[in-house]
Amino acid sequence: MWIDQDLCTGDGLCTDHAPEVFTLLEDGIAYVVEAGQVLNDPGGSGSLGLVPPDSLQAVVHAALDCPGECIFLEAD
Repeated sequence: MWIDQDLCTGDGLCTDHAPEVFTLLEDGIAYVVEAGQVLNDPGGSGSLGLVPPDSLQAVVHAALDCPGECIFLEAD
């Protein structure tokens, strides 16, 4: 999973759905959080995070509800 920060509108709906996986930083843009670490390499491979199995449903809902359509899920 990763976020295209260029498309992010900063609404924060993703953090409402899965606060353990998404965070908004001071720039007002959403980022992926993995194991408590913010992955802040916008658009780069360093921002690709694994979705914890117990958060998968919430992450899918976040991606579907995202007004900027900036959350991308990739399957193994």
